[in-house]
Amino acid sequence: MDLPASLKSFARKVGPGRLRWAAGVLLGVAALGVGVSWGAWTHVCDDCPSIAQIYAFEPKEATRIYAADGSLLDQLAVERRTAVPFSAFPAHLPQAFVAIEDKRFWDHPGVDLLRTTRAAVEFLFQGYDVAGASTITQQLAGNMFSQSVNRRVLSVRRKLKEMRVALALEQAYTKREILQAYLNQINFGDGHYGVQSAAHYYFGKDARELNLPEAATLAALPKAPQTYSPIHQPEQSLQRRNLVLELMADQGMISRRTAERAKAYPLALHTGERDVGRAPYFVEWVRRRLLDRYGPEIYEVGYRVHTTLRPELQAVADSALHERLRWVEERPGFDAPTYAETREWDEERLAGPETPYVQGAFLALDPRTGDVMAMIGGRDFGDSEFDRATQARRQPGSVFKPFVYTAALDTRALTASDVIYDSPVEILLPDSTLYSPKNFGDEFHGPVTVREALYNSINVVAVKVGQEVGEETVAQYARRMGIETSIPRVPSMAIGSASVIPLQIARAYTTFANLGVKVEPRPIARIETADGRLVWRSRTRREEVLDDRTSWLMVDILRDVVERGTAAGAAARAGLPADLPAAGKTGTTNDATDAWFVGFTPEIVTATWVGFDQPQRLHVNAQGGRDAAPVGLTVMTRFYEDRAAPAPWSRPAELTRREVDGESGRLATSWCPAASVYTEHFLPGTEPQAPCDLHGPWSGGSYVPEGEPPDSTGGR
Repeated sequence: MDLPASLKSFARKVGPGRLRWAAGVLLGVAALGVGVSWGAWTHVCDDCPSIAQIYAFEPKEATRIYAADGSLLDQLAVERRTAVPFSAFPAHLPQAFVAIEDKRFWDHPGVDLLRTTRAAVEFLFQGYDVAGASTITQQLAGNMFSQSVNRRVLSVRRKLKEMRVALALEQAYTKREILQAYLNQINFGDGHYGVQSAAHYYFGKDARELNLPEAATLAALPKAPQTYSPIHQPEQSLQRRNLVLELMADQGMISRRTAERAKAYPLALHTGERDVGRAPYFVEWVRRRLLDRYGPEIYEVGYRVHTTLRPELQAVADSALHERLRWVEERPGFDAPTYAETREWDEERLAGPETPYVQGAFLALDPRTGDVMAMIGGRDFGDSEFDRATQARRQPGSVFKPFVYTAALDTRALTASDVIYDSPVEILLPDSTLYSPKNFGDEFHGPVTVREALYNSINVVAVKVGQEVGEETVAQYARRMGIETSIPRVPSMAIGSASVIPLQIARAYTTFANLGVKVEPRPIARIETADGRLVWRSRTRREEVLDDRTSWLMVDILRDVVERGTAAGAAARAGLPADLPAAGKTGTTNDATDAWFVGFTPEIVTATWVGFDQPQRLHVNAQGGRDAAPVGLTVMTRFYEDRAAPAPWSRPAELTRREVDGESGRLATSWCPAASVYTEHFLPGTEPQAPCDLHGPWSGGSYVPEGEPPDSTGGR
């Protein structure tokens, strides 16, 4: 039968798509209300979750990473979410959402038939977005089970599915539980889900602390998070917030006077850092380790990861490193864009892991436990996420020398008082070329003791010692102490020509700080589930790799580096306490491309690196003692501001000591000048036997300094 002309005209005006959609919704509602077509209603949701699945559903929750003091460092999630119980919400928070999203929430069975019917009619005549017909329970159904109920799809079948799941939810949960789940599930924009995450992101506080206008601001977001974002669209956000407040007053939730006062309240957004935490490189390192252990589930299950990072020490390290890098940029001969200059560049010129400006890396470890107390992998995580502390391979220069001298002392090839002649030397390499190491400043010092050669970082002597001990022996000692990167067996290895990772250097120096015991660095203390159940706990991994007597001898020499050697000036400027037992080693590579300092006490090991991602000279007269040491020494000084200095390393009883002459390296006599006499320590059986023959009636006798060998990288 033909339709009347008026109905045909109406159908043409509305359009076939809207007509079919609205008719379908109305038929679905009718079927739901009177039981018509029960078979179709039953089978429309064959792929919907069952009641059992609904009971078992667990929302995706962010993994939260905490510092050692319990403060939050960051969250890991595709959807950043932290679930909180309904009892934690102030009363006006759920009220605001009910007012704007579903005013009959407490009365309907999950589907509001009156609202759905009206929405279908409005769509039929005016084309309104039917999303307004969804109750809070229906919205939750779409959020919880987006694969079965895709709320982005506009169809009768999707709407009927949503209704079925909503009714099932109402059977499985109380109204209070549904509203709690909804508030912990919904999207608030910028990757934040749930009111707790949104409250921290937008207002820097817990959901329980939200005032009325702040709660209304969040309630304004679910309809269209980007459109009503208080960050990106503040005007639209205010307008919709005020609409929420108006509706709350209309529905008797608050007084009209309270609503008007709340409307006058400014947005007052959180102004702190939102996208990058206090230790972004550390957090990223932790994330990589978690991903290796647990896979992608770290973004969904809501682990609580308790790390070893100390925020107060991290802040000191950040400040010290950035200040020193700015200082480097101001040196004569610095020839590169400064960090400040690159702030004016477009994103394409800074794209990629490498940056054109000078970079730095820093680590602070507790040598007793391996706890990573502070860590910096670069100057700006936003520019480059490449972690220079745990991933970069750089030449260590003279910070490698202690491994050379450790091998020499431990194998008894030399003692600390042995004298070696610092003079030019050439070494024939397998390719028939000659290698001739040079000292910093191209100066030579003549006869020097092993002790003096190390604390003054003399390259030529280090190469000669390496040749005396043997390249293979040196490499094995370095590996035993914690260097895992490849170490080519060449003469220049003695002065740090092999590339290393800063984290490995820091680990190796824990061997000195612990008098022979290497400790594995650990950034994570324990991992718990969201409800506090222990999942994993780390343990301190200690390994004795060096004789404690040899270790003590090396520490004693490295203390001279800080007290009177290449780091003494920086230690004084940093205010390092005079009674603090501190040791360390500076390092600068060929052409001044890398500057290093590793400093330590019995309680802390610091490692600092400064350089460019693509090696180039830092500046004229660059040195580890000037460019890197101030960072580590500042951190060490601040570390002991509120704690007593530890006791010095205990000297092993087996070590012997003798008064020796610093010019000859032999036993001191009454003829030796007081200025050259000092007390040296020795492994049993290595003590010098002959008296000094440089001073006294027999001076000019048979004394001859030890031989002459090579270098290519090191410096002071």
